[in-house]
Amino acid sequence: MAVTTQKSTEYTNATATPVTLNEANVYHGRVRIAYFTHDQDGVGDAGSSVALCALPAGKVKVLLKSSSAYVNWTTSSATLDLGWDAYTNISGTAVAADPDGLVDGLDVNTAGYFTLEGALAGIIATGGTYTFETQSGVVIRATSPTAMVDGDDLVGYLLYVVD
Repeated sequence: MAVTTQKSTEYTNATATPVTLNEANVYHGRVRIAYFTHDQDGVGDAGSSVALCALPAGKVKVLLKSSSAYVNWTTSSATLDLGWDAYTNISGTAVAADPDGLVDGLDVNTAGYFTLEGALAGIIATGGTYTFETQSGVVIRATSPTAMVDGDDLVGYLLYVVD
């Protein structure tokens, strides 16, 4: 074996001759925040959900590993799913809603502060990120596979890169 010196794809693009431009959502983009606060009003059956925020149109990279939430869902064995509502992608194709496309079954049985990365292999393989390409934006939604109690709290933020 030998010592190697290599470049990331993005750095290779930036140092190529001629330069290959990287998209703003992966190189020199602006990090934005979508803050959300939710206090459950009344009892919600299993499958109840909360629309947390709407991400803007275009190519948006969500930084799930850097996004967090305080969750106080008091139902025994509570878990949180994080996903999106249906949207239209940049090429005009309908994309179905996926209630657990970002986080599937995050254990929130004990109230506390949680990173929203989850354990989905596809999210982990991209460094804790997910990229949306939409014509008019996308709604991010949290769903409770268990019942929700009046006064349950979900407060946090999603960081994303755009521009």
